[in-house]
Amino acid sequence: MKASLLDTDILSEFLRGNPRVIEKVTEHVIEYGFVSLSIITYYEILNGLLYKDAKKQLVKFEEFVGLNKVIPLTLPMAKTAATIQAELRKKGREIGHTDTLIAGIAITSELLLITNNTDHFNRIKGLEIANWTI
Repeated sequence: MKASLLDTDILSEFLRGNPRVIEKVTEHVIEYGFVSLSIITYYEILNGLLYKDAKKQLVKFEEFVGLNKVIPLTLPMAKTAATIQAELRKKGREIGHTDTLIAGIAITSELLLITNNTDHFNRIKGLEIANWTI
């Protein structure tokens, strides 16, 4: 198994208790000691939980984050994401800035992106993806 970065949709499935995702996350943690998520995914999940005032889920999420690795956004990652976004815009195949930033983080960090949103992320050359929901 390659070191991986969890996309927002996969982390949401994990937090909801999806058995398949839990199994794969557990395998990854056994092999690497942690899973990684981007600061973008942290923001997206946190924003959703705060909006819903989901206090119990917020505690569970913060505990998860504390045991794992949040990858910050660096200048090289932002540059990679901007390049991807520009290329996709030229082709009329944009996927949205947050997904592009997550992809830039994954590519620059040489991580496999774990996502259920394969339609969007398959558009990005050089990005390795897998889906842990299937």
